[in-house]
Amino acid sequence: MQPNQYRDARLDKLEKLKALGLDVWPRKAQRTHGLAELAATYADAEAWPNEKLEGLGLSVSVMGRVLTIREMGKSVFAHLTENGEKVQAFFRMNDMSEAAWETLKLLDMGDFISVTGPLMRTKTGELSVRVKELQFLSKALLPLPEKWHGLQDKEQRYRQRYLDLISNGDVLKTFQTRSRIVSAVRRFMEEQGYLEVETPMMQPIPGGATARPFITHHNALDMDLYLRIAPELYLKRLIVGGFEKVFEINRNFRNEGLSQRHNPEFTMMEFYAAGQDLRDMMALTEGLVSSLAKDVVGSETLPWGEQEISYAAPFRRLTMKDAIAEYGHLDRHLLEDGDCVRTFAKAAHIEDVEKKTVGTLLGDLFEHYAEKQLIQPTFITDYPIELSPLTKTLEGDDRFVDRFELFIGGMELANAYSELNDPIDQMGRFQAQMDERESGNDEAMLLDQDFITSLEHGFPPCGGEGIGIDRLVMLLTNSASIRDVILFPLMRPHSAERGESPAKQEDAT
Repeated sequence: MQPNQYRDARLDKLEKLKALGLDVWPRKAQRTHGLAELAATYADAEAWPNEKLEGLGLSVSVMGRVLTIREMGKSVFAHLTENGEKVQAFFRMNDMSEAAWETLKLLDMGDFISVTGPLMRTKTGELSVRVKELQFLSKALLPLPEKWHGLQDKEQRYRQRYLDLISNGDVLKTFQTRSRIVSAVRRFMEEQGYLEVETPMMQPIPGGATARPFITHHNALDMDLYLRIAPELYLKRLIVGGFEKVFEINRNFRNEGLSQRHNPEFTMMEFYAAGQDLRDMMALTEGLVSSLAKDVVGSETLPWGEQEISYAAPFRRLTMKDAIAEYGHLDRHLLEDGDCVRTFAKAAHIEDVEKKTVGTLLGDLFEHYAEKQLIQPTFITDYPIELSPLTKTLEGDDRFVDRFELFIGGMELANAYSELNDPIDQMGRFQAQMDERESGNDEAMLLDQDFITSLEHGFPPCGGEGIGIDRLVMLLTNSASIRDVILFPLMRPHSAERGESPAKQEDAT
């Protein structure tokens, strides 16, 4: 059958259901239990053999989507699914009214129904509802993906996530785990004394990170606004205002490319604590990530591709130069010499070596040699000041700043600072960023004068950090792509959606 023929056949069944006098789109389902609740309580065949189940005298009403239908003479077996769980419905002609049996004949896979009856266990040991009553809830006018192979095309899975969730139980489990991770993060932060807040998603000046923003326009005020690239400068204003510890979990938007680890819309947690510094941020981060691995996923040692990662604290600590030397097999003391750094950068085929500062080249060398090698949790510290315009410098060496990035699985997970609280120094750093914009770097920061004004009212010593929630979920669920942990990732539209001919359809990967 062609897709339209499947739909026509199901529309014909829908009309026959109406002819039976049924309300084919009822407002409420008859329901006393969820399928997950029944499975969790009664699935164990040893604890609940058939005799014990029947002895309960318990009649249940459950709702679910029909996944399979199998006829055996005057009996029909169907699997219903809800929230990732399956329970069997057992239909016998003698147990049901004539109208209910006729309704059963008009069911298709994908339809929603409610069934009522006592619990039982079949000869094969499967938990089932012996159906006495059947309520029709919704007709699926289009068929589900082919039942044995499910939905395999990744592009279709991302575009039609609802089919992906129906067809692939592991996908549903991943997003259930994501929800539990986010809930556990909130609980952990609150237990540490942090208060959750919300800051603007549309900002007159994009700040808090170096990235190209999305631009929108407010008609009533006739002004351009930017979707935020980070909440940092607003959260710091709250510390100025008297909050001790604040955190926010929400979306950031960066007008950049897509990859396995980047989506233009992504979820971050940022948090700030007055009176703290980088070492406090490290301790909190170790505790948070270790507890998530243990309490949500169930183990401090988890798979990552073909490797295993230990999330047991403490995590390894390396300076950026030490990491470059170790993974680039370079003489560590030569990294103290600017000319040697340029020579190493040229040998690594880094672009525009002569136009870049030594600090910027160290960042390039770290990315080239070390970043993808950092599989086990590792804090990288002592970043060049060129890479961190909002950070306190190291005591005794103002070429470097008190910053760490946490790398796990070969990718950055977290970024933390001992925050800069000197408004005069901060103004100078902003001016340097503005100079970079004028020289062509459209990702450099804009000057936020109101933020400077807030600092001039007094900003205490402060530790601050951002953690990528999507990447955290990737790691804890062993998901190779960020698209696998975002329910509806950004996709290039199909040719039909752009009004193009199929011959011009572009690759959406």
